[in-house]
Amino acid sequence: MKYLVPAYLVMLFFSCKNKTESTFPVFQSITESVYAPGNIKSKDQYQVFSSANGIIRHINVTEGDRVKKGDILLSIDNETSRLSRDNAQLAAHYSSVDLNRDKLAELESNITLAKTRMQLDSSLLERQENLWKQDIGSRNELEQRQLALKNSRTNYISTLLRYSQLKKQIAFAALQSKKNLDISSSTNDDYNVRAKKDGKVYTILKEEGEMVNTQMPVAIIGDAKDFLMDLQVDEYDISKVRIGQKVIVGMDSYKGQVYEAIVTKIDPIMNDKTRSFKVEACFIQQPPGLYPNLTVEGNIVISSKERALTIPADYLVNGDYVTLSNGKKKKVDIGLKDYQRAEILKGLTIHDAIRKPLK
Repeated sequence: MKYLVPAYLVMLFFSCKNKTESTFPVFQSITESVYAPGNIKSKDQYQVFSSANGIIRHINVTEGDRVKKGDILLSIDNETSRLSRDNAQLAAHYSSVDLNRDKLAELESNITLAKTRMQLDSSLLERQENLWKQDIGSRNELEQRQLALKNSRTNYISTLLRYSQLKKQIAFAALQSKKNLDISSSTNDDYNVRAKKDGKVYTILKEEGEMVNTQMPVAIIGDAKDFLMDLQVDEYDISKVRIGQKVIVGMDSYKGQVYEAIVTKIDPIMNDKTRSFKVEACFIQQPPGLYPNLTVEGNIVISSKERALTIPADYLVNGDYVTLSNGKKKKVDIGLKDYQRAEILKGLTIHDAIRKPLK
């Protein structure tokens, strides 16, 4: 036996099924923003790296300590470097000009002796020449005096040159050993990891006895009071972001509270892995009790209007069309847009009813 469904129930079923939501454009304020999640970091926050490889011998600070620029944070075992420095210091000491003055004094005495000998030979030659003019003596004696003066003059000049060369060698050796000592001292200081700026020690990443190298951070230091935000902006939105724009900030640590910040820096290069840009923002009024790495959710305000003709964003079809109450589609010009509503610049009035698209 077959049962027939009344016609009016069929019509009622289809009319309910095809029923769609509708609305009218309204005037209200609208703000367009770019979503930018991120985290808190201390102002001037930086990672501390060692300038040398080795094993940590002693850590001088603990997390939470305040440090000044140049303070030693930790020391690395540097026995080999210390021995090299001691050797360089010893070489510098024995190469100094003061410890080599005896060598110079010896040559100065030789110069005086050579000069005296040259003057004596010159006097003897002059006497022999006078005798020769008086036909006294032999030519052989005269030639011997001439040769003696020549030899003594050569010896005197040679002694002067040796003295000059020795003086230069001593000065060079002293300077070279001093430079080697400076280099060794500088290298020795590489085994002391120092703070580059005043700040607060937020993290010590190593322990005494651990191995460190120049590629591994050993600590994180930053300002103790002032904080800022590192925000990530998608590559599709970065062209809208400008320095000086306001940022509306929310944090899990302060649920239900909203804070304002200002964009202060935009990194000019994109992160290939995240396909985003890093944007830095500073609080207008900083919340109390901030800590590095707290998460934040920022919305960078691109533009806003106090009175704009708007419709729900989910009433748009293909981005710039709407469906009128009679079922026809109409193109509209879109202005500002947030995650809920879109501004209509042209194409609709407050009297135009529109339908919500069927999904």
